[in-house]
This record gives sequence, C-alpha cells and structure tokens, in this order.
Amino acid sequence: MMEKIKQLREKTGAGVMDAKKALEESGGDMKKAEEIIAAKGIVKAEKKADREVKSGLVYGYTHQGRVGVLVEVSCETDFVAKNPEFEALCKEVALQVASMEPKDVEELLEQDYIRDGGKKIKDLVTNLIGKIGENIQVRRFVRFELGGE
Repeated sequence: MMEKIKQLREKTGAGVMDAKKALEESGGDMKKAEEIIAAKGIVKAEKKADREVKSGLVYGYTHQGRVGVLVEVSCETDFVAKNPEFEALCKEVALQVASMEPKDVEELLEQDYIRDGGKKIKDLVTNLIGKIGENIQVRRFVRFELGGE
C-alpha cells in the first residue's frame, strides 16, 4: 500500500493522507484514485476562486529570438510566487501562448495543453491550486513575433 501511495503522490502531487484516502475509495485502482484526487483539486480551486490575488509573476519567454511572450500569472502570496512549481506553470503558459497564439485569456485556458492533449491549460492551473492551496489566475499576456504587427 505504501508503494502505491508513493506512486500516486509522485504522479499527482497530493498529500499522503489524500493519496491514502483516494486509494482506499478506489479500492486500490490507481487510475480511479487519480480521478478522485483531480476532482478534489477542482473543489479546492472553486473554494479559493474568490480570494484576492495580489502577488505573482510576470514571466518572459523567447523562442529562438523570433517570438517573445510575457504572461502575468497571479497568486495570493509572494511565498507561492517564488515556488518552483508556480514558476513552472508560468513557463508552460508562456510556451502555450508562443506556440498556439490564443487571442485572449479565456481562449488560452480552454486550449488543449501542447504537451498533453488530454488536458487543458485551465487544468494545469486548477491542479496547482489544489496542490498549493492558493488562488492562481492567468491575468493577461502579450505575444510578439518578429516582423509582426
């Protein structure tokens, strides 16, 4: 059981007790346990959606000097803004903007994630909210392309 808990934690980022409960609920089925944890993350995210976000990062990314992206991703505290997982989310959002050219934040959040077509960008945000426990929002972005308008 401990090995399954460890595997589930590594895959989902869930805490020990959440992983244990999900495995118990699913009768040891890893796939079902992952779904249970994802559902709990969505519930956590919904509960935190009204919280004010005053910290975060403006993250910059350039692709071969031809495409540049700035994204603003907000969170509740500067502690979370310094978290490597938060910065990784910012990077993934910037890569998505660079490659898929969404017209606005709403379209961006609904796009299929370029690294995993089974997820949407909003799923990445929701999963991190569930894991970290703070409200996180993609606020805005700008994309520049060499020679573009």
